[in-house]
Amino acid sequence: MKYLSPLDMLYKWEKVKPQSIYLSQPINGIWHNWTFYDVGQEVRKMAAYIASLNLVKNSKIGILSKNCAHWIMTDLAIMMSGHISVPLYPNLNKESLNKILLHSEAQLLFVGKLDNFNLIKDGIPSNIKCITYPFYSEDYPIWDDLIKGFDPINNNIERPLHDLASIIYTSGTTGEAKGVMHSFFNFSYATVQASKSLEITSNEIFFSYLPLSHIAERLLVQMCSLYAGGKICFAESLETFGENLSFASPTVFLGVPRIWTKFQQGILLKLPQKKLDILLKIPLISSLIKKKIKKGLGLLRATNVFTGAAPTPVAIFKWFAKIDIHLQEAYAMTENTCYSHVTLKDNINIGYVGQALPNCKVKFSDVNEILIKHEALMLGYYKDENQTNEIIKDGWLYTGDEGEVNNEGFLKITGRVKDIFKTSKGKYIAPSPIEMKFAENTNIEQVCVVGTGIPQPIALVVLSEIGISFDNIILDLKKTLTRVNEGLEKHEIIHNIVVVNGKWTVENQLLTPSMKIKRNSLEKKYQENYNLWYESDSVFLQK
Repeated sequence: MKYLSPLDMLYKWEKVKPQSIYLSQPINGIWHNWTFYDVGQEVRKMAAYIASLNLVKNSKIGILSKNCAHWIMTDLAIMMSGHISVPLYPNLNKESLNKILLHSEAQLLFVGKLDNFNLIKDGIPSNIKCITYPFYSEDYPIWDDLIKGFDPINNNIERPLHDLASIIYTSGTTGEAKGVMHSFFNFSYATVQASKSLEITSNEIFFSYLPLSHIAERLLVQMCSLYAGGKICFAESLETFGENLSFASPTVFLGVPRIWTKFQQGILLKLPQKKLDILLKIPLISSLIKKKIKKGLGLLRATNVFTGAAPTPVAIFKWFAKIDIHLQEAYAMTENTCYSHVTLKDNINIGYVGQALPNCKVKFSDVNEILIKHEALMLGYYKDENQTNEIIKDGWLYTGDEGEVNNEGFLKITGRVKDIFKTSKGKYIAPSPIEMKFAENTNIEQVCVVGTGIPQPIALVVLSEIGISFDNIILDLKKTLTRVNEGLEKHEIIHNIVVVNGKWTVENQLLTPSMKIKRNSLEKKYQENYNLWYESDSVFLQK
């Protein structure tokens, strides 16, 4: 099969459907649209400007911005100008930003839509030239001004499929971020194969709000829209997120577990569970309620509704299924170009992350670690051959995740190999499955099971907005503790729950930029209290 590069797809849609809207973005409440022709012209002009800088071929160029139309155009312009993109999480701190820019040897940086740029600006090395975007301009030359004097590149620049296209830095769940190298072929192969399985068509509307610097959003939204010829709508801000989503009414939507929890809590604040349960039992009222909720969320037209990036509790799947929103779990990672396992809309098996995508081989190590092999594995970690050789052996990618498959090939994630810890009794604990059981309680927003150096594990939790205002929260958590422990082995039984002060956030460096808990950082913050907390009540509120 012949695979085409992302640039080839842009050229195709410029010719086939030039006046179709590709990018749609709200700015100060007004939606701005760019057709495929508009995007092509912007990309060709910016590529001409970049070429005028006479950078060494295959120079690294950073993109530091929240999702917006110019993020997509920047990536394509970098491709067209013969260079390599380095997408950066917009919520990095200045130290992490500096490390990545230095490590990647970035020669140019696009600075776009950001919160509190003044807090991270000092992380940009002084020798790096910066370009800023219209609508979100910082104190740098602006995109529109720079391209005024340049004619668009008229010829269709080709990039060899196996050339390096992008270095995607992981969010650093287990330590320092690593630069994952991907070729144009990797993007093409993973997108084409996945799109077929998911039945992605040219009529799709995608909603972009999760970081485009993350492989899931990059592949599902940017690449799938480009290869299918669909449309991308963006969110303007956290405050307008619901309004923007409702207006866009996407047909494809990806949410991380925290988003689904937030959706659930928002619905329950307006319609308490008992009242919702009663209404859903009345046939005519039930269908109206489901439709109203889906329309209010902006998911009335969604036919592919995904959850991924972190484990989603079974209770969340079942809760949304009752209102006719059937979540499709996906499982993949940056290192395999987000091409591994997905749940198809007509074949959902709750508790499993789906079946392997076409031509994706799966096997397990002696310790049940999931190993993946296909044609689109990463080229390696940038400037780190040792780490590359540790994770890819004999053509197999060692994921770091534990798992098992059923007779139909559905994969279940049972934990993280590196997350397993030992109690003072010498017993090993896999925390992830236990945490998912706690997360079924809507009064709990975040949970981390720990236990290094104490006889039995304990659960650190952060309460949700509902939980904070819940009158009988201690009794409720005690009931949850009893329920969870009933299904655990003796050595896994959770000794008590500790409700900690404050939330775990990216800003306090307890979450990665992709919103995953940084277990090592939590351990450093709280471990000195474990023995004291262990001797406390079954539910202890940190003062």
